Amino acid sequence: MKKLGLIGGIGPESTLLYYKKITEKVYKREKLFPPLLIESLDVYRVLLRAKGLCRPYGVFGYTGITNLAAGGAQVVAMTGNTPHIVFDELSATSPVPLVSSVAVTADYVAMQGLKRPLLLGTLFTMREDFFKKAFRDAGIEAIVPKEGDQLKVHEIIEKELEAGIVTEKAQKYFSDLVEEMIGSHHIDTLILGCTELPILFEMMNISVPVVDVTDVHVEALIKAVKEYGV
Repeated sequence: MKKLGLIGGIGPESTLLYYKKITEKVYKREKLFPPLLIESLDVYRVLLRAKGLCRPYGVFGYTGITNLAAGGAQVVAMTGNTPHIVFDELSATSPVPLVSSVAVTADYVAMQGLKRPLLLGTLFTMREDFFKKAFRDAGIEAIVPKEGDQLKVHEIIEKELEAGIVTEKAQKYFSDLVEEMIGSHHIDTLILGCTELPILFEMMNISVPVVDVTDVHVEALIKAVKEYGV
C-alpha cells in the first residue's frame, strides 16, 4: 500500500473525519493502518484566497502537495471540496497523482442512475462551475438553492460547522430547505458537497438518498493507494 498524503485543515473537522474513516476502513479490511501524511492549511486563509483569487489559491495548494510529496506521499487528496476549484491546475503540475472528490462523486451518482441531485456546499461550491461541470459531463443536472439560501448555507458552514458547532436551529433550516426543494425541483438525491455537512445531517431524516462526498472520496482513496501499490 502506497503512502497517502492529505491536504488538511480545510477545515479541521473534515480532516479528522478523513483520517478516522480511512484508518478504520483499511484496518477492518487489511488488519493494518495505512501510511499517511497530513499537511494542515489554515481554512480561513484558504477561504479568503478562494474569493475570486483562484491563481494564488492554486499556488497555496501546490505548496501543500509538494510538501507531502517531499515527505514520501505517493497519492494525494484534498480533505475539502472548495479547493477543487483549482484541481485541474494542481493536478497538471503535481509530482504525484491527485484523486478528486468531485470526479468520483459524479461517477458514483451516475452509476446510481440519479439525474437531479441537490448540491449543498460552500458558496464557492454552489456558485462556481467546477462541481456542476463534473455532473454535466456525466449527464446529470445538479441543482443549487437560490441566492439567499446559498448565502445562508455558506454562513452556517463557515461560522458554525467549521468550528464543530451543530445547532437545532441549523438542522431545522437545512431540513426545511432540502424538503422544499425536493418538492419544487423534483430532486432525487442530496449531495453533501462540503466535508462539514455530514456532522449536521447525521441525525436528520431526509426523504431522498443522501450522498456524502467524503464517504465516496474515502473509498476512492483506499482503492487508489492499493492500485498504485507494489
